[in-house]
Amino acid sequence: MHRKSLLDQVADYRMRYPEECACIDAFEKFVAEHPDCFERSLAIGHVTGSAWVVNRDGTHTLLTHHRKLNRWLQPGGHADGNPSVMETAQREAREETGIESIVPVTNEIFDLDIHRIPARGEEAAHDHYDVRFAVRTTDLEEFTVSGESHALCWQPIDRLKEKTDEESMHRMQRKWRMRK
Repeated sequence: MHRKSLLDQVADYRMRYPEECACIDAFEKFVAEHPDCFERSLAIGHVTGSAWVVNRDGTHTLLTHHRKLNRWLQPGGHADGNPSVMETAQREAREETGIESIVPVTNEIFDLDIHRIPARGEEAAHDHYDVRFAVRTTDLEEFTVSGESHALCWQPIDRLKEKTDEESMHRMQRKWRMRK
């Protein structure tokens, strides 16, 4: 089953973050019930992959001012059928930032989030079941703004609230601080 690897990773995540059981339960249920969960054609929602990108020193995170959502967020996007959400997160981070030298901090899921994407044009509102991985730059930290963003910036992790009030971003900030 192409979903087994993700479900195994989510089970491991549950062991590390039992306080997030409501989100984890909903995530597992969605993935288990939808064999096409990695396809954006699944209109009710789909699995996405995101990257909490940190600089070499681990003091700053790279944020994108998302063009469609008009908010400062982590880079990420659709799995487009790929059940390796880690690969999706890394691909999206590279495409959206232009930084090629990105490596995983760990192979474990860093964060899970389910968020509503508003209707846009012909596309109905739907949920993104977002799997987030922590990645680190290993070389140059110069970025290139893609067409998916208004802007990018290296934000000091300790000053994340200056850019975003998104609770999921602050949850990742807390997790990053705890792991150091």
